[in-house]
Amino acid sequence: MGDTILDNLEWLGHDGYRLVAENQVIYFDPFKLSGEHQPADIILITHEHFDHCSPEDIEKIQKKSTTIITEPNSAKKLSGTVITLKPGESCEVNGVSIEAVPSYNTNKKFHPKAKNWLGFIVTVEGVRIYHAGDTDYIPEMKNFKTDIALLPVSGTYVMTSEEAVQAALDIQPRIAVPMHYNSIVGDVSDAEKFAAALQGKMRVEILKQV
Repeated sequence: MGDTILDNLEWLGHDGYRLVAENQVIYFDPFKLSGEHQPADIILITHEHFDHCSPEDIEKIQKKSTTIITEPNSAKKLSGTVITLKPGESCEVNGVSIEAVPSYNTNKKFHPKAKNWLGFIVTVEGVRIYHAGDTDYIPEMKNFKTDIALLPVSGTYVMTSEEAVQAALDIQPRIAVPMHYNSIVGDVSDAEKFAAALQGKMRVEILKQV
């Protein structure tokens, strides 16, 4: 389970992804988009920082029927059909189930828990995909049930690769995918350290940026 979905999941750099499933084009945190991109049916925005909530990039893929799911501060910057969620809330858009989960820092100030910023668990074709957003290793992760986990690994603003390993071991996805590197902070060595630490324990896929 998850291989077909993984084949249709593209890393756009940083925390950005495009997923095509259930006849829907779904984007997570699109940022620094270049070239032509498929118009979005659903756009998920984890929080208001410029490298996650980028109105300029959203405009490149937004159409009249696009639905954006985000938190209230990001929603203020956006137009069109926007649904706001808090951690613990969920919605369904075009048959796609979207759960908002906590995403915050525990030992740094960049992403306070009080902001109620988001990670997402999206269910498509029976597969659950967790996009962690900008987060540290947090206790709530033990309760996340997911097939594919997209986890930040670069440190500085988010958890380190070592902390991401602990998160992955708590979550126990079928496939773990490192993200949040090669852009603002971090590089591929963070992803490689994450993969090496989980060798023999869990399948890790380092996606190539498109």
